[in-house]
Amino acid sequence: MHRKISTLLLVAGLLLFSGCSGGGTSTAEESFVVGSGAQTFIKEGSRLKAPALSGMTLTGVNYTLAPGTVAVVNVWASWCSPCRAEAPALVAVSEKYPDVAFVGILTRDNLVNAEAFVRTKKITYPTLIDDALLVGFKGSLPANAIPSTIVIDSKGYVAARVSGVVTIGSLSALIEKVQGK
Repeated sequence: MHRKISTLLLVAGLLLFSGCSGGGTSTAEESFVVGSGAQTFIKEGSRLKAPALSGMTLTGVNYTLAPGTVAVVNVWASWCSPCRAEAPALVAVSEKYPDVAFVGILTRDNLVNAEAFVRTKKITYPTLIDDALLVGFKGSLPANAIPSTIVIDSKGYVAARVSGVVTIGSLSALIEKVQGK
C-alpha cells in the first residue's frame, strides 16, 4: 500500500511539473510582466546617473554608448508580443531623431530568434546581449516590464521611462522634453 501511494505521488508530481513546462517554450515567456505604457519623467536635479552601457552586440560588435548625447534604451525580447508591436515605432523615432543614440538590450531570449526579429523589423541600432546591464538601472528607473524604454539625458542621467509599449508620439514627446525643446 505504501509503495502504491509513493508511486501515485511520484506520477502526480511529474505530471504537475510537466504541465508547467510550457510545452518546450521558454519559461521567460511565462514570467514576464507587460507594462501599461505608463511614463515616468524625472526633473533635472533629481536624476540619477545611468550605468555605463557597453558590451557585445547581437551582431558581434563591441559597443559603448558615447557620452554627451541623449539616448533611448529599449529592453526587449523577440518572444514578447508588445515588443513586436512597438518595434516599428522605435525604428521610426530612431530615424526621426538621428542625433539621439538608440540602443536595445536583449533580455531572456535566444540569439537566433533575436537576430531574426532584428532583420524582420529592420532595426538598425545596436542591441546589447548582456541583460545584466539592467541591474545598473535599479536605483533610478528599473526596467520593470518587457518592453521598457529608458531615456538618458545628454549628461548621462536617467530622465524618463516608459513601462510598456511606446508610440511614435509618446516617445517623441519624451525625447523633446529631455532635450529641452
